[in-house]
Amino acid sequence: MPIPEDVTGDEIDKDVKQELLSLPKTLAEDVAKNLVMVARLIDEDPEGAYGYSKVALRLASRVAAVREAAGFAAYANQKYSEALAEFRAARRMTGSAELWPLMADCERGLGRPEKALDMAGAPDVNKLDKAGQVEMRLVAAGARRDLGQLDAAIVTLQSPELASSSVQPWTARLRYAYADALLAAGREDEAREWFAKAVESDKDGSTDASDRLAEMDGVDFVDALGEEGGEVEAEGVSEKAEAEADVAEADDVEADEDDDEDEGDKD
Repeated sequence: MPIPEDVTGDEIDKDVKQELLSLPKTLAEDVAKNLVMVARLIDEDPEGAYGYSKVALRLASRVAAVREAAGFAAYANQKYSEALAEFRAARRMTGSAELWPLMADCERGLGRPEKALDMAGAPDVNKLDKAGQVEMRLVAAGARRDLGQLDAAIVTLQSPELASSSVQPWTARLRYAYADALLAAGREDEAREWFAKAVESDKDGSTDASDRLAEMDGVDFVDALGEEGGEVEAEGVSEKAEAEADVAEADDVEADEDDDEDEGDKD
């Protein structure tokens, strides 16, 4: 697959560079460039990222970083069986538990929520950092919902991290998941409160909490431009404007009639 000229391979993380030192220099450079492309495309073009990950995998399948990148690319394309296999391979190579939540979520993707819950209670979870433990909690709550256990999902998400007033990288997603679970359980007032809290902590727009909150408040937004290219507004705002215009028109007519009467009196 073609590599853009601005990609040199030096953009990759220093730890990954260290892993690639086991390869011949030219090969290491080629692998690095493909890994850069995986990282560059995985959000906006997951299929393209998957293609570059397969190239890197073909070139250096014994490098843990390559197996991990291949796992992420497969995961982004909902190829959960393949992603799980790559994550397992990377874990065997490194001995790290970092990928444990993703592996559990792959089990969910494969329709095995019970397996994901087993993993949530495994000793490996204790080896995770705080971010990893929160991620595992999110996966476990999702597995509960897969099983139709809404109340259990809500309880699973209730934690010191959820109650904390400090904003961490995981805060918005945790609050959002909690709000969504509350809404699914029919607890709308609480859900609205937590969607609002998610909006407060979601500085980079990683969730659609603001849209969900607006939806609950009855705000119905449409495209900024209509089919003919003209500007349109939110339906609620547009209807209000039309009503105000009708009132103004009626006032103008009444004023004109009064003027006519005044003219008649003068005559």
